[in-house]
Amino acid sequence: MKRTAKLTSLLFLMMAILLPQISFALQIPKVFATNMVLQQQQPIPVWGTAKAGSKVTVTFADQTFTSKADRDGKWMVKLPGQPANSNPQSMVVTGDDQTITFENILIGEVWVCSGQSNMQWSVKNSNNAQEEIANATDSLIRLCRVPNVVAHTPQDDANITWNVCSPETIPNFTAVGYFFGRHLRENLNVPVGLINTSWGGTPAEAWTSQKALQANPVTADILKRWDKILENYPQRLAEWEIAYKKWQETGKQPKPFHDDPGNMGYGKGYAKVGFDDSSWKDTQLPGLWEDVETSFDGVVWYRKTIKLPPAMQGQALSLSFCAIDDFDVTYVNGVEVGQMTHPDAWATARHYTVPEWVNTADTLTIAVRVFDHFGGGGFNGSASEMNLSTLDGNNDLSLAGTWKWHIEKRMPNAPGNSRGGPRKPRGPDDSHRPANLFNAMINPLVPYGIRGAIWYQGETNAGRAKEYRTLLPVMIQNWRDVWGQGDFPFGVVQLANFLETTDQPSDPAWAHLRDAQLHTSLTVPNVGQAVIIDIGEAKDIHPRNKQDVGKRLGFWAQNKVYGQTDVIPSGPVYQSMKVKDNKVTLTFDVVGKGLKTTDGKAPAEFIITDDMRNWYWADAKITGKNTVTVWADKVAKPVAVRYAWANNPVNPNLTNSAKIPASPFRTDAQPK
Repeated sequence: MKRTAKLTSLLFLMMAILLPQISFALQIPKVFATNMVLQQQQPIPVWGTAKAGSKVTVTFADQTFTSKADRDGKWMVKLPGQPANSNPQSMVVTGDDQTITFENILIGEVWVCSGQSNMQWSVKNSNNAQEEIANATDSLIRLCRVPNVVAHTPQDDANITWNVCSPETIPNFTAVGYFFGRHLRENLNVPVGLINTSWGGTPAEAWTSQKALQANPVTADILKRWDKILENYPQRLAEWEIAYKKWQETGKQPKPFHDDPGNMGYGKGYAKVGFDDSSWKDTQLPGLWEDVETSFDGVVWYRKTIKLPPAMQGQALSLSFCAIDDFDVTYVNGVEVGQMTHPDAWATARHYTVPEWVNTADTLTIAVRVFDHFGGGGFNGSASEMNLSTLDGNNDLSLAGTWKWHIEKRMPNAPGNSRGGPRKPRGPDDSHRPANLFNAMINPLVPYGIRGAIWYQGETNAGRAKEYRTLLPVMIQNWRDVWGQGDFPFGVVQLANFLETTDQPSDPAWAHLRDAQLHTSLTVPNVGQAVIIDIGEAKDIHPRNKQDVGKRLGFWAQNKVYGQTDVIPSGPVYQSMKVKDNKVTLTFDVVGKGLKTTDGKAPAEFIITDDMRNWYWADAKITGKNTVTVWADKVAKPVAVRYAWANNPVNPNLTNSAKIPASPFRTDAQPK
C-alpha cells in the first residue's frame, strides 16, 4: 500500500511538472507554415495559444509586434498590410521561452477553393494532365491542403500543409483551383496562395455552421430533418450490422441495377380512395426511407388524404413534390396524374397537374408509388417544395408532414460502397451532416487573411433547388461573418451541362439549381458566377475540362475583384423582357461589343409559354447589340421565356464578344 501511495504521489508530481508545459506551450494553427502566402494590402492576423498572461512576439518584415495571452491562453496580433513580395521572408514567433520559425513566405493573393467533387477533382485527372503537370513549375504559386475530416463542434486547428507548386506537388491538387490561380499569376504578376478545402459528394449545409443554419427558417428545416436521422440512427445502425453480416455470410454479390418488379400494389387498390391504409406505418415527408428503416432497394407506397378548403374544390390543381429517389407514379383519387422514370429522375422535382374532373369532392387522396433501384429511396428535398395549389398560385396547401407508407417489395441492394452490400446509414460522423465540414475544414482557417473564395458545388443539392436559393446565400454570409473581412469576393461555378439531351422542353432539377446559383450571384453583394453550360459531359458528372472553369473564374476576378475593366467578367446576363404582340424582346447586360452566337447561327435553346404549363421551342434572333427577340408560332400571347433550361441543352450558343456563354435563365419568377 505504501509503495502504491508513493508511486501515485510521484505520478501526480510528474503530471504537475509536465502539464503546464503541455497545456500552455506556445502553439500556432497549422494554416501558418513554411511556404505559405500571406494576403497583401490588408491586415495580417496571426494567432495561437500560450500560457495565460504570457507575452508573445511576432517578428516579420523587420518589424516586431507583441500580444498577451488572455485568461484562456489565446493571443492574436494583426500585422500591418504589406505590398506583394515574391522574395522569400521569415516569420519568428516567440513566447514561453519557445521560438517557432516559418521560412520561404511570400506576400500576394490568397484564395479559398471549396466545394464538392468538381472542386476536389485533381489536375492528374483533367485534360492534358501529363503536360499540365510537367509545366507546373511556378514556385510563386503555393498550394495548401485541408484534410477531409469531420467534427461535431468548431475546431481551431487541422492538419493543414503548404507546398511550393511543382510537378511533384500538383498532381493531386484541385484542378479548378490551380487553373484559377495560374490565371491570376499570369495576369496579376504577384504570388498566389490556394487553400483547397473540398470534399466530393457533400451538400452545402455541411459547409455551413450550426448557428447560421438555425438562424434562418428555411435552413433550420435541414437541421430538423437531421434531428430525425440522428434519432433513428442507433436502431438503423443495429439493423444495418445484422443485414450486412447476413449479406457477408451468404457471399452473394448484389446486382448493380434491377428492373421494376411490376406495379403489384395498384392491383391491390393502394391508389384508390377507399383503400384501408390503417395498418400502414406513419412517416414524415420529405425524407428518405433509409432515415427510418434499414437500407434497401425496392418499392414503397405513400398515401395521404387531405381536406380541401372551398377555394380549391372543383378546379384544376398543381401538385408539387421535391425530388423523388428514384422513380415515381403519382395518383390522385385513384387517377394517375404523372410519373417520372428517366435516368435523372432521382434529382428532379415533380410538378403534376390534377385535372378538375378528378377534383370532385372536398378531400383528395394522394398515393405515390416509389421504386428505388440504387442508393437512397424516398422524398429527397425540403418541405417547402411539397405543396398543392390552384393554378393561379393564390391558394396553397403544404403536403409535408405525416403520410402513411408501406413496403411493397424489398430487393437486393445495389452496391452501396466498395465492398457492396447494404448501405451503412448516415449518422453523426457523416460528411453530409450539417456543419460537420464547416467545423473541421473551414473554422480552422479563420481568420487567416484571404482575398476571397471560389465555390464549385451544387450537384448534391440538385433535388432541393428552392431550398438552395436560401442555403447558398446563408453559407456565404456565414463565412463572411466568421472571417470578419467584410463582403469578400465569392465566385460560384454554375453547374455544367450533364445527362442525356432531350428533344422536348423540360423542367429538370439541374436547371432549377443553376437558377438558384444565378439568383445568388445577382442578389448577394460581391458574388460572381462562372458559366460552364458548354463544357460538360453527358455521361460524366466530372467534366475533364477544368482549364476553362479556372479561366472563367479568373475573368470574373480580373474585372470585379482587381478592377481590370477591359476584361469582360462573364457571359451575357439576362436583364429584362418586353412583350409586343406574339414576340418577346429580351435585354442583356455584359455583352461587350455585342451579342453573338458561337456558331454564327440564330440563338438556340429558347423555350416560350403562354400559360406557364405548356412550353414550346422558340425561334430567336439577335436584334440589337444587347437584345434578342423570341417567338413561336404556337404562342400568340407569350408570358415567359427560358433559355438553356435543361439538364444538358443541345446547343446553348448565345455568347458575347468575349465568347463566354450566356447563363441559363428564366424570365418567370421563382414559385413561392
